[in-house]
Amino acid sequence: MDDSSGQPPDPGPLPEERQERRARWNLAGLLLALFVALLLYRVLHAGHLEETTLFYVGLPAVIAITVVLASKPRSATGSVVATVTVALAFAGPLLGEGIVCVLFAAPLFLLVALLIGSVIDYFSRRGPHAVVAPLVLLTLVTVGAELAGPARETEVTVVRAATATGTEQALAAVPVFGPFESVFLRMGFPRPLAATGTGLEVGAVREITFNPRRSLGIGAVPEPRSMTLRVKERGPGRVTFSVVRDTTLARWLDLREAEFSWGSGKLAVTLRYRRTFDPGWYFGPLQRYAVGQAADYLAGTFAR
Repeated sequence: MDDSSGQPPDPGPLPEERQERRARWNLAGLLLALFVALLLYRVLHAGHLEETTLFYVGLPAVIAITVVLASKPRSATGSVVATVTVALAFAGPLLGEGIVCVLFAAPLFLLVALLIGSVIDYFSRRGPHAVVAPLVLLTLVTVGAELAGPARETEVTVVRAATATGTEQALAAVPVFGPFESVFLRMGFPRPLAATGTGLEVGAVREITFNPRRSLGIGAVPEPRSMTLRVKERGPGRVTFSVVRDTTLARWLDLREAEFSWGSGKLAVTLRYRRTFDPGWYFGPLQRYAVGQAADYLAGTFAR
């Protein structure tokens, strides 16, 4: 149809202008998602929900959905993963988290972001259900996460070769701790530096001092960490210490008891703890492996 005004039709924005506009929207979406994530973190932290599935699954999902709604990127997956990566990079300096916490949370955050972004990309090509489907998926993941997770009360046992006399003498004396041999523990786990206390009679106490906690927070001051153990039970070739105070692992798990049993040329170290982080299907195996590494370190310390 001819234009009666005689003016050529408006060709619309040039490709360069469309790219600049998309870039501005993407940046706005990223900043909005980070702002929403920070607000949600503060709310969950105030409600003592920072160790729950709602935090570790819900927070990256909210970031993902906010990015998509605010910026409408070409690829939801790429934009969402990039935004979550930026959020993780700022988590330590802004929220005062330690390097171990960020490293452990990163795979789960990125997995949820990748899952939500992929579902949005899939449904966006088939209709206006790009947000409904991820929300349903998020609900199913959140509800089913705990059903698939391991029990909260857990124990890990490690066995090493040891002499009965040497082991009993080492356990009765003031503990002498060496450096970590485990690469996993050297990633930033609390390392025992010194200890006080002797004896294996019921009621005997051990005070263990660990290296200070150093968070990634701006201007953060190192926090002292220590643990107090008391002999709970004593039997032939066996002693059980109960944890009566802990400022070392309490941010990550609830360590309850450490049992040492020796004989027949072997030393068995059993650590009993309660998992405090959700979802269990992710943090359960991770904590179990870490506790196993710690039990092996103790077995090596007292196996004489």
